[in-house]
Amino acid sequence: MTTMKCGLALPYGSARTVATLSRLAEEAGWDGCFLGDAIWCEDPMIALAAAAMTTRRIRLGTMIVPVPLGRPWKLASESLALDRLSDGCLILGLGTGAVWMGWQSFPDEVTNGKARAEMLDETIDILTLLYQRKQADYDGKHYHLKLTLMDTMHYPPKPVQQPRVPLWAVGLWPRKRSMERVLKCDGMFVEKVGTDGKATTVTPGDIAEIRAYVDANRALTTPFDIVANGKTDGLDRPGCQDSLLPWIEAGATWWIEELWGMPEEAVVDRIRQGPPLPG
Repeated sequence: MTTMKCGLALPYGSARTVATLSRLAEEAGWDGCFLGDAIWCEDPMIALAAAAMTTRRIRLGTMIVPVPLGRPWKLASESLALDRLSDGCLILGLGTGAVWMGWQSFPDEVTNGKARAEMLDETIDILTLLYQRKQADYDGKHYHLKLTLMDTMHYPPKPVQQPRVPLWAVGLWPRKRSMERVLKCDGMFVEKVGTDGKATTVTPGDIAEIRAYVDANRALTTPFDIVANGKTDGLDRPGCQDSLLPWIEAGATWWIEELWGMPEEAVVDRIRQGPPLPG
């Protein structure tokens, strides 16, 4: 049976608060803390850097970075610094971004869905190249590299985690193009769309189908995480374990407890209750 880790999706907040909550989460036995990113918010990479200074083992991640808002090489530099600062605890979650979260206020940004998906694909490719610290060229539709023109003496060091910082991407099951994208990554945040194209509830049965798809089609031999998320708040420990057992049996490797929108006092109480599964 798959072993499941338990993480927290922390609310948007200050870097100082994130550092405090992450330390509490580590002490309470949680396996990871994840931060969202938006078109305009307190920078999650800076907040995770603060968390890295107060923690030692807990995984620190983004859920997710909207890659069309930045340049792949800038994201590579930031994630490399955070990976090294945390001694290899970073997980870099990537996506096209939630346009409904205020993007209309910034009309220079790319809002076309197809273009944003292309930018995400190219960013995954480029991050992989940059983490390897090799001279290489890349000619995409949106981004271009001419690293063969740069002396390697100017390259930053490799990340602690090899062969790269783990990349998790949003996967829309069962859309073929989206699933092909996550096969290039090290994990996926599972979302599902129905035949009408609208978001629908993910079930353990979907997770089992995804696990079978990944096992049959992924060429990379590195581990692959399937990330489910939801709430177990209000359940006692046996109830939590019973509710998560179908997800574990289906092949999910992470459960992310959603704390978005909760007041800080309630977040602290939930963190101190500990993860829904025994460590």
